[in-house]
Amino acid sequence: MERAIQTEPVPLGAAIATVLNALQVGEVVTYGEIAEEAGYPRCARAVGNFLQRNSGFPWWRVVNSNGRLAPGHEARQARLLRQEGVVVERGYVVGMKRR
Repeated sequence: MERAIQTEPVPLGAAIATVLNALQVGEVVTYGEIAEEAGYPRCARAVGNFLQRNSGFPWWRVVNSNGRLAPGHEARQARLLRQEGVVVERGYVVGMKRR
């Protein structure tokens, strides 16, 4: 008789942290892409909340679905992204590709 292997889902915060830590220099993703890769599709808002509560993650590499920078943090985010070679104009990432 075969034993069923049960796998527990990874908690949301840990899953988000794993995806964020895997981001490379110059890589830009959306909140929704992070949520989907973490195994929690449709939880983009949770990604934003996670980033607000947890420092130490590359928050500047995460933008909204239109490539818009984080409201209230545009100048700093644009500076950090430009340092990584990302083109930013008028508060948006230029030429952003979906993952």
